[in-house]
Amino acid sequence: MGNIPKKIGSMKELESIDLSQNHLSGKIPPSFHLDLSYNNFSVKIPSGTQLQSFDALSYIGNPQLCGDPLPKSCTIEEEYLNKSPIGKKEDDYKSSSFYIGMGVGFTTSFCAICGTLFFNRTYRHAYFRFVDYIKDWINVTSMLKMTWLLKKVKGCHLSKRKTSLSS
Repeated sequence: MGNIPKKIGSMKELESIDLSQNHLSGKIPPSFHLDLSYNNFSVKIPSGTQLQSFDALSYIGNPQLCGDPLPKSCTIEEEYLNKSPIGKKEDDYKSSSFYIGMGVGFTTSFCAICGTLFFNRTYRHAYFRFVDYIKDWINVTSMLKMTWLLKKVKGCHLSKRKTSLSS
């Protein structure tokens, strides 16, 4: 399921490619000249390219495809019906369902954790003791590092001063 890249026709060294039975969909790029049978292409076959030079068997299995060399001609109504709705594509729906899933997952997890802390007194006390322990550990560690750094800086400063006095 998916579209063919628009610049596939600019592949100069490509001799042949068979994309049949790959469940492709969307419009056929104008630079394209391949076996397109048994996919889900829609709208009119682009005119002015080699695509009209293929026989109808190259397009067999694409019921919504119309135009030369197929016997099915395109009417204005068919072209209108085959176009995707403005602003909404399949990728938009996949994207929105992803964000909906993320929101539902976050909400469920958040409510489960907060609900457990709210209703279970033992877990609530254990959790906040753990948070206090981590806070204290961070404070003590940062103060020790700060003290160590200050001693290093003062030690370097004093050793430079002693060296300048002895010279």
